[in-house]
Amino acid sequence: MKTPNIVAAALLSLFAASGALAQGFEPVQPLKAVTSPSDVAAGADAAARDGNVYGDVVAAPLTSRPSSLDRASIRAEAVAAAHAPNQNLDRRAFVNSEVPPQFQGARR
Repeated sequence: MKTPNIVAAALLSLFAASGALAQGFEPVQPLKAVTSPSDVAAGADAAARDGNVYGDVVAAPLTSRPSSLDRASIRAEAVAAAHAPNQNLDRRAFVNSEVPPQFQGARR
């Protein structure tokens, strides 16, 4: 076969394929709601009042325990932890992944 015949056959097959695709096309249909907006809002309110029915924890109120430490001692402990030399210690940051001896005693 010669090149013009091959091109003609390819174009003919493309036209036939596009015609087959055009026949199966259905336009987008408009949305037809079966419930009114007020029914949807009422259902949403009821679902919100029911809570999370799919949750895996018991719905118990949160309780807090009073601390035995005063505010100043808690703040002092936080400042000491923030200034600790091994605060962000990661053994991968050191040579051969070995922590230097000056940090080993201070680890928590």
